[in-house]
Amino acid sequence: MIGGSRSGKSAAAEARARELGGARVLYVATATVPDGDAELQRRVEEHRRRRPAGWSTAEVSYAVEGGLIAALEEGRGSGAVLVDSLTLWVSGVMLAGRSEEEVLEEFEGVLSRAAGMQAPVVLVTDEVGQGVVPPSAEGRRFRDLLGLVNQRAAAVSEEVHFCVAGIPVRIQ
Repeated sequence: MIGGSRSGKSAAAEARARELGGARVLYVATATVPDGDAELQRRVEEHRRRRPAGWSTAEVSYAVEGGLIAALEEGRGSGAVLVDSLTLWVSGVMLAGRSEEEVLEEFEGVLSRAAGMQAPVVLVTDEVGQGVVPPSAEGRRFRDLLGLVNQRAAAVSEEVHFCVAGIPVRIQ
């Protein structure tokens, strides 16, 4: 699921994961809430409340290299795996000081692991290339890197859904 902020992509991905995996879904959360960020904490809590009680959760810290790959491994016995979100994962690994090449190399490992799983993997990510050009070099670097990650994910996905105003539209 790809879309802009507050487009409904997470809710749509949760519904899709429920369709594919029933009660046996592993939810991989990539948000790391900095101390004092009440707004992000509220969003994380909103996502937690929406999840069915029977779903398992794996929280991935961007500071742990290979953490997203390890979380996918946890999902081997699941009916489906939902990763929410690639956007926060990319921003986190960038903040941890990893180079673009390191991020893309690790993401290739994520895609390889996902391809080898029997359980379907649902990825959530933001479309950030349709907005204004970020004023800082770091902002442009993030936008470009997430765009490359999104392209690589879409290239190997069986389905791609774009969310607009809470409506997921299949584009691939």
